[in-house]
Amino acid sequence: MAKTRSKGTAGTASSKKDDKKGVTTVKASTSIYTLPVESKKPPKLFILPKTATSSARIVTLQHPRYSKPNRYLLCPEAGFFEFTNISPPKSAPRSWLIAPNNTTTIGNDNDTSIASSQLSAQITESPALYLATPYDPLFLLLPALFVTNAATTGQKRMFLSLEDHLDNTPDPSKHLAELLSTCPALRNLIEARLAAVCDAVQAGDEDMYRVNEAKLLAEVWGKARRMMGDGGRLPGSMEERFVRRELEAPVLGVKVARGGNEAGGERSSGSATPLSGEESAESQSSFSSVETSAGSGSEVSVVSTTATSAATEEDVASAMTASAEVVKLQRLRVAFNFICSSYIAPPIAEMLKTRLAKATELVDFKPLDEYLERLTKLRQEAATARTTDYSRKRAADEEEDERAEKRRKKEAEEKAKKANMSRGVKELMKVNTSGMKKLSDFFMKKT
Repeated sequence: MAKTRSKGTAGTASSKKDDKKGVTTVKASTSIYTLPVESKKPPKLFILPKTATSSARIVTLQHPRYSKPNRYLLCPEAGFFEFTNISPPKSAPRSWLIAPNNTTTIGNDNDTSIASSQLSAQITESPALYLATPYDPLFLLLPALFVTNAATTGQKRMFLSLEDHLDNTPDPSKHLAELLSTCPALRNLIEARLAAVCDAVQAGDEDMYRVNEAKLLAEVWGKARRMMGDGGRLPGSMEERFVRRELEAPVLGVKVARGGNEAGGERSSGSATPLSGEESAESQSSFSSVETSAGSGSEVSVVSTTATSAATEEDVASAMTASAEVVKLQRLRVAFNFICSSYIAPPIAEMLKTRLAKATELVDFKPLDEYLERLTKLRQEAATARTTDYSRKRAADEEEDERAEKRRKKEAEEKAKKANMSRGVKELMKVNTSGMKKLSDFFMKKT
């Protein structure tokens, strides 16, 4: 934000006092800098690839998933790019200070040259950043390839030329057809992508294409495998939310290893004591649970131990743990579903998911499905156990409250009774009656 400076001694206004009339007049001062008027259409910050040339253009094409106009970057040499919006949360306000290189100067005379950054630097209020990432043009042609649904209409798909497929493409601005007609490099790229998922025949001097669902499934599945990268993992946010949390089993307790038993590798244990859901959460520092079930996790014994401050190791004991194969299958399924939900129309995506479930030659999700089925049962049992334990504890608390209320009432009655006693009765209660006969002894029958 530009700084302002005022001419008056008071910062924003100068004051002058008239001694004769005793009146002080305030004269407003004007800033020597004038702030520019806020633009209704502020500039946006784009990060373009280094391979993009000066002939690259931003065009409007139909989004294949949402059927809405969307902006793409087309370069005859670099190919297709989509723009990804990266912005911080609204709770953390940000802005951009944009300025050209400080070494760039204006003017031929070195003595009078002025750095251009002093003249054209500006601040954008929006913190959004638009990053151009590579985009497969195959997704743009999928709606045209499946314009005739053979599964519902019973019609057989025909071999069509590239121009016929482009005519079926919902292109709001007709940018794609115009660019392909004037740029042979982009046309060759589109034809190569069509050949990857279509059956091709040659009619004269022209190639004809018809979509092959098996080839399309193999192409999308290959993208899902490459999405995991060299390390075999998804990006951090997806790995945490869709892999780790989805495969995480209910926690039984905390295993605590005592420092005194490290040498022998033994742990002191007492009698087996079952813990309720709330008691287990409240006493994790003094109790530990040991899993004794094999594989299924159907039976678990909880062993009570006394944890001291000398504990050196602490790890969570879960009901079951996903194997490396199950984790890999989950990552592949998440990557495949992400591609389908982001770039492919819903009817085509459902068709691909159905074919993938039957394509055992590509992948077999049976171990993952079995693990998820057992995990669902464990979560249901854990939820039921927590509900039961809470109800039992609530009933015990209510009984204890009732007993405490009765004690308070009895004490209040005794206190009120003593308060209503006369002084004589209170004095008589202090008399030592040990060794004295009771009055009832004089009325007993003599033997």
